[in-house]
Amino acid sequence: MSYYEDFSPGSPHRLPPRSWVRSGAPTLSLNGDWKFKLWRYADAPLEDPADWDTLPVPSHWVLHGDGKYGRPIYTNVKYPFPVDPPHVPDENPTGDHFRTFTLPDWDVDRFVLRFDGVESTYKVWLNGTEVGVGKGSRLATEFDVTDLLVPGQNSVLVRVHQWSSATYLEDQDQWWLPGIFRDVTLLGRPAARVDDVWMQAEFLDGNGVVTAEVAGTFPITLSVPELGVSTTWQSASDVAPLEVGTVEPWSAESPRLYDCTVASAGETVHLRLGFRTVRIEGDQFLVNGRKVMFYGVNRHETHPVLGRVFNEEHARRDLLLMKQHNINAIRTSHYPPDPRVLELCDELGLWVMLECDLETHGFEFDPSIADNPSDDPRWRDQFLDRMRRTVERDKNHPSIVIWSLGNECATGPNMAAMAQWTHERDPGRPVHFERDHASAYTDMHSRMYATLSELAEIGTTGCAFGGIRPEEAVRQQNRPFVHCEFGHAMGNGPGSLADYQAVYERYPRLHGGFIWEWRDHGMLTKTADGTPFYAYGGDFGEVVHDGNFVMDGLVLSDGTPSPGLAEYAAVIAPIVFGDEPGTLRSRYHSIDTSDVRFTWTREVDGVLVGTGELEILPVPPGESGLFELPEEALDLAVDGETWLTLEARSGHVVGSRQYQLSRRPSVSVVPAKGLGGAEFDLRTGSLLRIGSVEIGGPRLELWRAPTDNDRRAGEWLWRERGLDRLEHRIRDVQIGDDAVTARVRVAAATAGRCVEVTYHWFGVADGVALRVDAVPSAGWDCTWPRLGVRFTLPSVDAVSWFGTGPLESYSDSDSAARVGRFASTLDDLNVAYSRPQETGHRPQLRSLDLDGRLRVSTVPDRTGHRPGFSLSRHTPQQIAAAGHPHELPPSDQVYLFVDNGQHGLGSAACGPDVLPEHALYPAAHSFTLLFTPLG
Repeated sequence: MSYYEDFSPGSPHRLPPRSWVRSGAPTLSLNGDWKFKLWRYADAPLEDPADWDTLPVPSHWVLHGDGKYGRPIYTNVKYPFPVDPPHVPDENPTGDHFRTFTLPDWDVDRFVLRFDGVESTYKVWLNGTEVGVGKGSRLATEFDVTDLLVPGQNSVLVRVHQWSSATYLEDQDQWWLPGIFRDVTLLGRPAARVDDVWMQAEFLDGNGVVTAEVAGTFPITLSVPELGVSTTWQSASDVAPLEVGTVEPWSAESPRLYDCTVASAGETVHLRLGFRTVRIEGDQFLVNGRKVMFYGVNRHETHPVLGRVFNEEHARRDLLLMKQHNINAIRTSHYPPDPRVLELCDELGLWVMLECDLETHGFEFDPSIADNPSDDPRWRDQFLDRMRRTVERDKNHPSIVIWSLGNECATGPNMAAMAQWTHERDPGRPVHFERDHASAYTDMHSRMYATLSELAEIGTTGCAFGGIRPEEAVRQQNRPFVHCEFGHAMGNGPGSLADYQAVYERYPRLHGGFIWEWRDHGMLTKTADGTPFYAYGGDFGEVVHDGNFVMDGLVLSDGTPSPGLAEYAAVIAPIVFGDEPGTLRSRYHSIDTSDVRFTWTREVDGVLVGTGELEILPVPPGESGLFELPEEALDLAVDGETWLTLEARSGHVVGSRQYQLSRRPSVSVVPAKGLGGAEFDLRTGSLLRIGSVEIGGPRLELWRAPTDNDRRAGEWLWRERGLDRLEHRIRDVQIGDDAVTARVRVAAATAGRCVEVTYHWFGVADGVALRVDAVPSAGWDCTWPRLGVRFTLPSVDAVSWFGTGPLESYSDSDSAARVGRFASTLDDLNVAYSRPQETGHRPQLRSLDLDGRLRVSTVPDRTGHRPGFSLSRHTPQQIAAAGHPHELPPSDQVYLFVDNGQHGLGSAACGPDVLPEHALYPAAHSFTLLFTPLG
């Protein structure tokens, strides 16, 4: 059997895995331009590289050559080739990479060739002699090449196979991107060296304890200058736990690090110690003795141009954006990231669940596929090898508080063996694996996309799965629960994040979770005419693909935060103001509120009338506090709709809440003579113009361009019921001097169910009013996407409004919305999701000004409810028909939607649908709008 199809984890003479550290020993980066040739078959002959092309390393070859070297492939679950483990197709794209280098004149004993990441299996030759085989795309491999090097010029050839037996273990819901995508380095190893080091820095009762594990050439000296520590071990038997006195603990909120060196006579290794202790006590996950709530995200490595090639500026910017949105944790889906990402997590402060480079999801796709790798002893060595390399490389990072065995593999003895090895190797960190539903060998209960009712059951009985034996259920009850994936952030969404957070806080054994996922994976490419766009599955001509399911992040491909990220930031904010102004509680794990700045503002009808700072005594982590507001903050002497906003900032917003102190006086719409300068179509009763503003409508609209969540939930029934193709029949039009009334029957072809709509126009003091009455017939058996009316205008540029904002919001995604006055350009009102869909809705509109020429105001009903609005250059039907933003047709019109109701968002793209309380069910609607010409 060929090396790229066997079950081995790689060459047996690879060097043992060890920590990734910064060392003073000499190194030579082999990154740069390499010679490159792509073959169709894996067993191509070795060839003289003189006439080959040039390719940068690190890179993915499919992202270069404008298609010459193949194209990216996206699948979520399915393998993009026949499943015949461990075999792969004969047509197996294979890239030969070649370069020369001059051997440095170093005073070293050995030379090591290191590969930090190569997808998938590869073989290495040095000066024409075979070095070895590497597997595990996101794992480091080192070879001792001392005996193969020669003085002067040397050559290295790396043959990389896109498909291999290892591919069956790397089915990880991302682009398949072959190549040498992480660093290649020649390491000089001094005669007196530090071969490996592990500094376990624990925080115990205010003091630090360092338990060291060191391999190398003794004597070896440990130094922590800030703590006054300097100790020399003469041999390995001298290495013992070292008490270092009082230290500041490391946490995600206070990432205190201490510089440390470990030095032999010929090499100094630099580390940063973070003192923290991870424990599970009963059903509680504790760090430094306090329960941790994970306000996390799943993070793939993805860049719209570079793929999985590491870019430090890009990574730092992303992690800072997480911190600025109150995110405190990362699950590294579904492999170890570039080790410099973990350095940033140590520095910036993020809890990390580090996941092994392992997923076999495609084995679940087809019931005819047998030989589950998790249960197959032939794969055991490769499973264990991947876990060893994961743990050994990253064991020094204080940010890592959980090891995860992998993702979406079936349970089995190979997974249990990985867990056993990890427990023995590192008792200081618990082990996670979501598919161990009975917690037979892992330390916590985990689920993906559990519903709220399931979470409540987990919080009380311990498990929401059927088929669990009584003893397993008891075991589950005594483990902490972590929601490793929830809130699928695909397109416009996710919904119900606040509902999830409420359940997490209700049951003590629940420890929060990780949103799927952080960032869209769009690859920047161009159409045939040069139009740039972000591609998803199918855009590169893939035979098998999963479409835009790879676009499921809180951040768009170009780095733009989505409204979903703002919603998540508001839901998980560390400071929670009480239902009544004057109380707050802290969600902080380990810091008090002494560095938080508290302010208040008071607005009347959206106009600022008062502001100030609040003096609040520091609130300890996890506790509550009281405070007093100045009288002027609560002053109601001014008539109008009065809002008090409390805000907490610590570099960014860490808590905010609005309180409505008074409502607007009740609105009385008094008819007036005439029609306020409005002109109507005498045949249809439709509006044509108000003053100098051309405006057409209204037209009942039940359809919205389906969100990604809709597409996997109610869209099929909406289309079946014809909501996207409604036809309008005028039943009656009455034109008078002071009023216009049109009665319209709205229904779809083939359907008897309908909506009877009455549009009643009448003059008011400053313009014209419209009352809409919509009454559904019997027989409706589906939710409605929206209930509203549509108007058409020739153009709109500048928009300002008094209502909710600044971003779009929906009934199950409104924690980030506040009431105020906002302004925007037309195009900035909407989000350019990778697949066009419903966007831009802002509920509870008071008034909307269009180009300073026309004002549209709403009248609240008896409950205080008001319609919302959105503006678009396209109809919902046009938006729904487009696969990408650039495919939307040219438009010379603008559509104003005033919706009395919108269906919620949910998370059905990969999770629960819209909750009943956020769904829009067919019902009678009545609302009134006022149209006032301006200027």
